Amino acid sequence: MLMPKRVKYRKSQRGRRKGKAKRGSNVSFGDFGLKALEPAWVTSRQIEACRVALSRKMKRDGRVWIRIFPDKPVSKKPLETRMGKGKGAPEFWVAVIKPGRVLFEIAGVSREVATDALRLCAFKLPIKTKVVSRPDYE
Repeated sequence: MLMPKRVKYRKSQRGRRKGKAKRGSNVSFGDFGLKALEPAWVTSRQIEACRVALSRKMKRDGRVWIRIFPDKPVSKKPLETRMGKGKGAPEFWVAVIKPGRVLFEIAGVSREVATDALRLCAFKLPIKTKVVSRPDYE
């Protein structure tokens, strides 16, 4: 699964998910992409599940680009632990997604296969998405 090799700080604050994506909102590498319509945290497990679903549906034809990376640690305290005694240990990693962000891109397959594959990928994610294509795609 995806995670950073090293980070400056082990634990981070939760932050807020407001605003739209400043960058990464256009299909740049492939012909078709999956664009987020709402803000969320996407875990590294969900990203991996999408990658597997895409490559299986495309029967390993074409190319897949993952445009997001989980670089935010999420910590949790153990179950049935009393309050206090500090922040919990980092449990998993998430990518912070804002509306308008392109999550995945694919190329080298037909439009039908691409939309089916990206639709399967969207089922693995906790947010509403839509399939977009490159502006100059005929």
